[in-house]
Amino acid sequence: MNITNISAIEGLESVSRYYTTNPIRPETRAERKDSFDALLNSAMGLISETNDYSNKVEEEEIKFATGESDNLHDLMIAQQKASVSLQYTAAVKNGVVEAYRTIMNMQF
Repeated sequence: MNITNISAIEGLESVSRYYTTNPIRPETRAERKDSFDALLNSAMGLISETNDYSNKVEEEEIKFATGESDNLHDLMIAQQKASVSLQYTAAVKNGVVEAYRTIMNMQF
């Protein structure tokens, strides 16, 4: 039994949640700030995207109600996208709040 060829597994370390870019050198303060900045910008983008979906739903509802559009399919798709986006945003917010509470409850 030859087990020396496991090259298919070599790429899996990058998907591990414990993977760091360089395990020997810890992140500097600036790198941590950049990663937090990226996280915050990503969250703000998520909120903006959710708001855009909600605005699109309102437009589609108004068009459908006034008779400008008789395409119920587009209205339902817009409503579903907005609903899923809002649920995802709420789940992310709940995760962040829970992490904050956990950190605040830590005893040093």
